[in-house]
Amino acid sequence: MKHAIFFDMDGTLFQTNTILAPALEATFTHLRSEGLWKGDTPLQLYRDIMGVPLPVVWEKLCPMHSLETREASNTFFQQALINEIQRGTGTLYDGVEEALVLLSKKWPLYIASNGQTSYLNAIVDHFALDRFIEKVYSIDCVRSGNKSELIAIALKEQRITSGFVVGDRASDINAASDNGLISIGVRFDFAQEHELEKAHYIVSHFDKIMSIILK
Repeated sequence: MKHAIFFDMDGTLFQTNTILAPALEATFTHLRSEGLWKGDTPLQLYRDIMGVPLPVVWEKLCPMHSLETREASNTFFQQALINEIQRGTGTLYDGVEEALVLLSKKWPLYIASNGQTSYLNAIVDHFALDRFIEKVYSIDCVRSGNKSELIAIALKEQRITSGFVVGDRASDINAASDNGLISIGVRFDFAQEHELEKAHYIVSHFDKIMSIILK
């Protein structure tokens, strides 16, 4: 039996909230300059839907825009996020690095995220998370955009038969349930209580994860 732990990235390991506002503002400033947006940047709407696949994000943010414009906006936004990471704007949640040090000595750790590969790799590189993380699984890997399918692929590829999924949104909790894994919901920046209701465990600080997994 091979045991492993899957972590979501945004709102679980990484405080995306620290880079979201400047990157989104830069994107919508660009749209305004192109005559493609009027009004305020929809930051709160993005916070509310954080964690859903990116095509859905841009359908919600720019419902009246063409697919081409949405895709171009996402490309601009992804680079803006990476720029903020490389500037050192973002940060990990308190206790993340200490927990990963300990857990990686006992089990293989993976990231399974709805984020795009280049964005996830920027975070991993900036914080040297490859010291602890065996592999990053991005939603780019599955055409369906379904995290349950993404984790199913990882389980098969790594020959994992049991373990945990740690995350803050319904997609993480559902992915654990659909694949016979234990879910730990984290009540951080983007978490919504109704989405965490079905989690096996819910924590409000990262160090609480340790006691659950280690027991």
